[in-house]
Amino acid sequence: MLKRAITLAAGVWILAGAAIAASPADDGWRAAPAAQEGLSVEALDRMTAAIKAGDYKQVTSVVIERHGRIVYEQYFDDGGRDALRNTRSVTKTITGALAGVAVDRKALPSAKAPVFAYFKDKQPPENPDPRKAAITLEDLLTMSSLLECDDQNQFSRGNEERMYLIEDWVKFYLDLPIRGFPAWVPKPADSPYGRSFSYCTAGVTTAGAVVERAVRQPLPDFAKAALFDPLQFQGAEWQFAPTGLAQGGGGLGLRSRDLLKMPELYLKGGVWNGKRVISADWVLASITPKARVDDGIEYGYLWWLKSFTARGRDWRTFGMHGTGGNKVLAFPELDMAVVITTTNYNERNPHGITDRLVTEQVLPAVVGKP
Repeated sequence: MLKRAITLAAGVWILAGAAIAASPADDGWRAAPAAQEGLSVEALDRMTAAIKAGDYKQVTSVVIERHGRIVYEQYFDDGGRDALRNTRSVTKTITGALAGVAVDRKALPSAKAPVFAYFKDKQPPENPDPRKAAITLEDLLTMSSLLECDDQNQFSRGNEERMYLIEDWVKFYLDLPIRGFPAWVPKPADSPYGRSFSYCTAGVTTAGAVVERAVRQPLPDFAKAALFDPLQFQGAEWQFAPTGLAQGGGGLGLRSRDLLKMPELYLKGGVWNGKRVISADWVLASITPKARVDDGIEYGYLWWLKSFTARGRDWRTFGMHGTGGNKVLAFPELDMAVVITTTNYNERNPHGITDRLVTEQVLPAVVGKP
């Protein structure tokens, strides 16, 4: 069984899923007055009032940075700045970044690395098929593997909720049958970018396990050394499978200020505060469309690619999305990023609620030039 502890260091870290209180530390961010960076203080005050009034249900935090400086930071729950918020599938993008660092360090040959080659101890799989050997890490990072896995279909054999009933989550994924493509579902050959998108947490969980085996250390340890420490994260709280595998597909607890570093890192081509953390090549590949989700939404390497309409035009974003409307968004044309965390899990269309907050409040607050 893999270790279930993260080595303690300065700041806050997690041991076997239990939180350790944060200690004050420099997290690398600099602040600036909102007006100095081209945002309206009056508009931001109106946003604060609207959130407190419940116009966007249960928003727990909003943090905005522009031009590399935090210009707005408000917490609407009892946790405050140092709370490690579980933003669910926002975790997936972290796993994609870790895959990139592993490729940069040549622990993985490329995104084309064959997945099944890393799990010889779990073979032969159920539902054997020669096409399984051709499944690559890129297939998992783009949610376009040929395995039958769809979290948005309760009847899917690979549905996330079925995975949690099994002890070995990776074997659960590897054992899935090959997808079928009825007439109403586009085949990969007929889809944009040659991939048929199907949202699959089990695949990203397995991608995390691929990284873990490639770097030969537990995923939380690798994440801390290769990503979290260089980005000056102040804490992390992982979820684990019964086997001890860290869940790369969701449930990672992080501070909102630390989450904001991910879009800033990618906006700056893989550099944080003057130090390279991930290669510019991986950043570009990650935020370049690789699969079509639906009209107006595309997908990179575990980044959502969509536009928001406000101020009379469309604004491109690449973003990290999680259940309940949790979103971490980068606006490259504005050199701006925003974290919005929520607990709107039981609300109707929670992502739509967050999108309204972005289009009705965040983007209209930008009054300065891009």
